[in-house]
Amino acid sequence: MNKEQASQRAEQLRRELNKYAYEYYVLDNPSVDDAVYDSLNSELRQIETDYPELITPDSPTQRIAARPLDGFKKFTHTRRMISILDTFSDNEATDWYARTSNYIAKNLSALEQGQFSRTGFWVDAKMDGLACSLHYLDGVLIRAVTRGDGLVGEDVTSNVRTIPTVPLRLHGDSNFCQGATEVRGEIIMNRSDFDELNKQMIAKGEKPYANPRNLAAGTIRQLDPRVAASRPLEFHAYDLLRDNPDEIPTNQMAYQTLSELGFITNKTARPIANFDEVLQFAQKFHSDIQLNLPFNTDGLVVKIDDRNLYDKLGIVGKYPRGAIAYKYPAETAATKVRDIVLSLGRTGAVTPVAVFEPVQLGGTTVQHATLHNADEIERLDVRIGDTVVIYKAGEIIPKVQSVLTDLRPNDSQKFDFVAALANQYPDLKFYRPDGEAVWRAKDIGSVADVQVQAIHHFASRPAMDIEGLGERNVRLLIDNGLINDAADLFTLDKSRVAQLDRFGEVSANNLLTAIDAKRQPDLDRFIFGLGIRYVGNITARILAERFQTFQALRSATLEQLMSIDGIGQRVGESIMAWFGDEDNIKLIDKFKANGVQPKIAQVGSQLAGVSIVITGTLETMSRDQAAEKIRALGGTFQPSVTKATTYLVMGAKAGASKRTKAESLGVTVIDENRLIEMLR
Repeated sequence: MNKEQASQRAEQLRRELNKYAYEYYVLDNPSVDDAVYDSLNSELRQIETDYPELITPDSPTQRIAARPLDGFKKFTHTRRMISILDTFSDNEATDWYARTSNYIAKNLSALEQGQFSRTGFWVDAKMDGLACSLHYLDGVLIRAVTRGDGLVGEDVTSNVRTIPTVPLRLHGDSNFCQGATEVRGEIIMNRSDFDELNKQMIAKGEKPYANPRNLAAGTIRQLDPRVAASRPLEFHAYDLLRDNPDEIPTNQMAYQTLSELGFITNKTARPIANFDEVLQFAQKFHSDIQLNLPFNTDGLVVKIDDRNLYDKLGIVGKYPRGAIAYKYPAETAATKVRDIVLSLGRTGAVTPVAVFEPVQLGGTTVQHATLHNADEIERLDVRIGDTVVIYKAGEIIPKVQSVLTDLRPNDSQKFDFVAALANQYPDLKFYRPDGEAVWRAKDIGSVADVQVQAIHHFASRPAMDIEGLGERNVRLLIDNGLINDAADLFTLDKSRVAQLDRFGEVSANNLLTAIDAKRQPDLDRFIFGLGIRYVGNITARILAERFQTFQALRSATLEQLMSIDGIGQRVGESIMAWFGDEDNIKLIDKFKANGVQPKIAQVGSQLAGVSIVITGTLETMSRDQAAEKIRALGGTFQPSVTKATTYLVMGAKAGASKRTKAESLGVTVIDENRLIEMLR
């Protein structure tokens, strides 16, 4: 690729990646999978490495991570929090060392070149947590800030102050306790503490957390500091910054000083004299040391130890020349594809989901993975019955890496995407826009309209029954950027709601009180509110009675679902597809992070085997309330009289047709008072 071609390609990539980043970080509504973004970003980074003059200020390679969300005060970092270049092998790491050596030979003085040959390297575990910067003034903690986009982060001081390993005052009386001092490090959770928390969650019938990294990051971003105080987080320091850089000539001294000031630093961190020894230590760390660490890591950080030389080497894009991350191959496992089902997203996009035989991967049980689109299925040539290799590359959600075709069964057939659409969604029409890989449903409405309908359905009376959340108010909240999905309802700020048209202090307070009362909803109402296709309120009730906890439903296999009376293949596949969709997984985890915990379904037996139909109007309760009580006692609520009906309840203003049919079928006719006695 010549420079002109590289320039055109880089511009295309920048435009698409900036769009994807805005969708992901600002809108929290990504249109592409992380793997797509990472692949394109890697291509752009390579172009800019080959042609540094093509780097532009708006390039996504100049961005570190996310723009901060509303809810915390924004804070501009005094010094940019940079990321470091990932390498995945000895060859890639050696290439970095050669590039750095060449740069030094061409751009630095003979004295500085000699400095490089003498200084050696500083290595430490690359911790799997949340990067955070602590600001001290005259030895007292005044601020804690997340990385954010590297330039602007979020002020999370209230939460970080609750972490016991964060000194509120620096230890000792050295010069570092005077003036401004910044300490950077990682907020983590040890595996043993994480496992203990998950045992408690499972004992309560709740979904265990995905991994320590996400739990640590999610905890720090809770608005209530009591949440952070209740969880065993730790802060491990790895950098010390002062206005006068000469005070800290090496990383080795920085770590020593951090320990003296009262911070935990990793005992695995050490100086290494030459690069060959760095590679040897990287292999030992992976095979031996890493396994015995109390926290999760995904590799080593390798830095030039001399900090003055490190600074002189500067930055290319967003990566410093003087450091790399030596990362290890993603964890993999092999399993069999039981089925491929299609998930219809809230925007009308169709995502294929592979359903696996359950397999352990990264400490969790995996039975779904997205296949992204029809092109990806074709590229992998994955078929039902195939044995596939799945992997995690620092992600919560696994991906299919390859198909072991030597293990393919003789009766395997290629997956027919169009036929599967017609089979799963016979009442909808689909199309594939030119230039896109994703199939979409026709006439599903705009994204905004779909969001409004989904949240309105969640809040409706048969679902969560949240008073004050009619369609107009839902649209108002969305249009003003206060919510993007139903989980956001549980983080609404009363002062911001009160400022909206049609709201005031009283109505805003009433709405938030109504929402807060639904943090522990009935399981069947919560399931119905999620809007899973083909799962109405009756099916939701059946699912709640069968599985009793949301986690049990989420972990159900297709065979378990189809074994339930009233749940056929179409409904079972729809449920499996919904729980295998990445957007839905994120939504569920968001509900959990926002404090929503469906109750364990309590199923009685007093009316087991009894089917009841109600006609007319009841005086003591609504028909929905009566139906709920009947089901809670193990009975069946029917909409119309059949041979299976046990009782017909005659309410006020009841017509004669149902009574006539009941008498012809030998069904017992009772009044409301008799029903109340039965429900007692």
